Parts: sequence; structure tokens; C-alpha cells
Amino acid sequence: MTNDSSAEFARRLGELHAEQDRVGMGNIFSLSKTFTAMPLREIETLLDASDHEMRVGAVSIMDFQARRRGTPEGHRRELFELYLRRHDRIDSWDLVDRAAPYVVGGYLFDKRRDPLYVLARSRHWWERRTAIVATYYFIRKGDLDDTFAIAELLAHDPERLVQLAVGGWVREAGKRDPDRLTGFLDRHARTMPRPALRYAIEHLDPGTRQQYLTQP
Repeated sequence: MTNDSSAEFARRLGELHAEQDRVGMGNIFSLSKTFTAMPLREIETLLDASDHEMRVGAVSIMDFQARRRGTPEGHRRELFELYLRRHDRIDSWDLVDRAAPYVVGGYLFDKRRDPLYVLARSRHWWERRTAIVATYYFIRKGDLDDTFAIAELLAHDPERLVQLAVGGWVREAGKRDPDRLTGFLDRHARTMPRPALRYAIEHLDPGTRQQYLTQP
């Protein structure tokens, strides 16, 4: 992959727009997969673009590199560091959700998770969303502690896009450990924001859902 691979990505994206009335996310993901070998400095060039689709490409390439089985540990660390260093450009829910599970969560799985707790206390909602979304990787591995611990910190977050992530992630963790989910709900259902609550209880039986929704 040459040093002007970000320019080639932009050219190919422009061709997609010329061929189609609407370029869907699936098209951008497919294009990004062909640029999986893009160097980090070129990925950062895409992150700096004003065009949102270019940044979708950047985080998609980061995700593909992080998922790739043969990616060296040192490169995984560089992807993680790039994500945190340029979080100012990863500032929407879709960009966070595209890369946080593997670029952040995958890297931290066998390490201390302190960076997630720093993010959970950030003044920027997209960094707080990263804190909970990154734990998706842990949930897949059956490690639920940080999902519930970070959800405790964010249970009453004022930002709806964080609320939805908290509710969705404790719901997914609850599939692995229903008792921990009901314990979390017993502590917070009365006071947590409705969007988070509705997501958290989505897969419970109707009677239990109603019970949590109507608690005084």
C-alpha cells in the first residue's frame, strides 16, 4: 500500500458516488476492506477529512486491522493509541461503534482496563460511549465485570447516545448473566433514563419489563 493510499481511497469513494445514487455503509465497509494494509499515517489522513464517509473508512480500516489474526501486538497498540489520540475525529456514535470493540476492547482484553474508566469520566459523550462500547469484546469472551462497572458510572448519563449504549450493553451482558442484569436494574431502574431502561429490559419477559417500567 503506497503512501498516497488515502488519496486512492478518496478517488475510489468518489467513483462509488458517481455510479450509485446512494453509497451505503456496506459499500464503504467493502471498499475499506480492500485497503486493510493502509499505513497508520494514511489512516490518520482519512480521520482528518471533513467528509464523514472518509472517517467511516478510516475507522473501518482500523477495525479490520485489529481483527486480523496476524496483526502484531505492537501494531495493535499503535491502532489503540491512534484511536485515543484522535478521538476528536471519532466523534459520532457510528464511528465509535465501528472501531471501539476491537481496536480498544480487543487491545485491552489482556491488560489493565484503566483507560476505559478515564474515558467513562470524560466530558465528551463520544468518549464515554467508547468506554462502554469497547466492552463488547469482553462480553464476547464471557468477561462481564467491566461492562457492569462502567454501566454503574454511566447509569444516569445525560446524553441519549450514551444512555442507549449503556442499556444495550447491559442487555447483552445480561444474556450471559441474567442475575447481574436484574441486580443492576434493581439498583437503577427507578432513576435511570428511559431510553437506557427500555434497551436494558428489551429481552426480559413481558411481566418483568412492565414491572421495571412502572416502578414508582
